[in-house]
Amino acid sequence: MNHPADKKSSHYMKPIYALLATLMLPLLACTADEPATPVEDTADPATEAPPPGETPERGEVPAAGERPPDPVEESAALDAETEAGDDVELALADPAEATDGPASSRFVADEHYRVLMPTQPTSSSPDQVEVAEVFWYGCPHCYTFEPFLAEWRQDLPSSVNFVRIPAVWNDQVRMHARAFYTAEALGKLEEIHTPMFREMHVNNNPLATEDALAGFFAEHGVEEDTFRETFRSFAVETKLRRADTLNRRYRVQSVPVVVVNGKYVSDADMVGGYEELLVLVDELAASENE
Repeated sequence: MNHPADKKSSHYMKPIYALLATLMLPLLACTADEPATPVEDTADPATEAPPPGETPERGEVPAAGERPPDPVEESAALDAETEAGDDVELALADPAEATDGPASSRFVADEHYRVLMPTQPTSSSPDQVEVAEVFWYGCPHCYTFEPFLAEWRQDLPSSVNFVRIPAVWNDQVRMHARAFYTAEALGKLEEIHTPMFREMHVNNNPLATEDALAGFFAEHGVEEDTFRETFRSFAVETKLRRADTLNRRYRVQSVPVVVVNGKYVSDADMVGGYEELLVLVDELAASENE
């Protein structure tokens, strides 16, 4: 939960983040071709100031009395989904076919966003528009995007559900994705998400091994045995497999990337900045609610 001081800090820091983001153009994403080492000796100037506190995750915890997902059932469904995913990727192979999008005087399909064909399924309820961020903890641009996302999420309508999907394109990135799902499984995601970014980009600790991650989780009240058991659990492995499927279906080559309702994909490079990206997301989400 944000405290008043966090909101005040966000208010004053926003113009600074906007200026830094503008100066960084077109370097607003980490790509799958970059080295696996998440933190370089020379820090990105946009990552020096910590972002404001996170708002609670939406749609991640089952409501009271609701049966939590069965890992076996989820795994079986994912196996079928992954098998079908190869055909989906072939259907998405020609970007020139994805030209239709909502009418807009400001944003144009194929210039400011891509249209996925066919539309991909989401994990949100049918009456909600899902906005998914694909990210990596080791990416300085994902860290820079965090305060923009935190402020944007404060005013989300009930018709929009925000979720995060970690990137999984190599072993190091996949390890951090496993840490994300471990924190989620332990009910620690709200507490650990922002500090994990800060540990990497402010404290220059890459958290590059399971032992390093165990120590970091211990600082947040998770016993080592509990961490390691969850880190290698079937439930976390199932989540990773689903993340891999979604990364492929969304054709993720860089992060941060935002996917609206399994249909529209965009990033800050396409629109010219993080604030503009969220303006686009609002417009696309509104078009899905019409």
